[in-house]
Amino acid sequence: MEWNIKSRNIKLHDAQKAFIQEKLGKLERYLDGINDWKVECRFETLRGSGETYTVQATLLADHGIILRAEERDRELYAAVEAVHDNLQRQIRRFKEKHYRRGKLRRTAGEIIAAPLPALPEDAEQSEERQIIRAKEVTLRPMFSDEAIEQMELLGHSFFVFRDAETEKIQVVYRRNDGNYGLIMPR
Repeated sequence: MEWNIKSRNIKLHDAQKAFIQEKLGKLERYLDGINDWKVECRFETLRGSGETYTVQATLLADHGIILRAEERDRELYAAVEAVHDNLQRQIRRFKEKHYRRGKLRRTAGEIIAAPLPALPEDAEQSEERQIIRAKEVTLRPMFSDEAIEQMELLGHSFFVFRDAETEKIQVVYRRNDGNYGLIMPR
């Protein structure tokens, strides 16, 4: 497992890095094949909240599984604990959705039994979600700044478009911090 721990506006000590690796490394019990961890710790002074630590963790696992969590707290250790809990909930949802608790699952033409490994019990029960609407869209070539304008005009939090330069399909989205992100295929 490869760890990439970065920090902004803060100097992380070895003990803090070890705590992050130990705490988040425990998630490997619940999800096999975690290959890569990217953890970013930031120290910020926010209006109304005062001094806060923001911890953002992204894990990359086998079969293209990507899980990401970001939490803020006045204490670094509490923010790491919150990220751990958030990722644990995401793993539970992922497994419930994809493995369906002991039901047979079809993979590449063969039927395999895929029981759900046990996770610690949580008081929070998740509802089954379903697709209630499907849309067809026409992707016209545009630049990312045009896509952001279109997204804002529609009042959406993301927008799918075809890049005018590369002709590849891309997604622009609004981040929690108010900025924008761009998802590009390789």
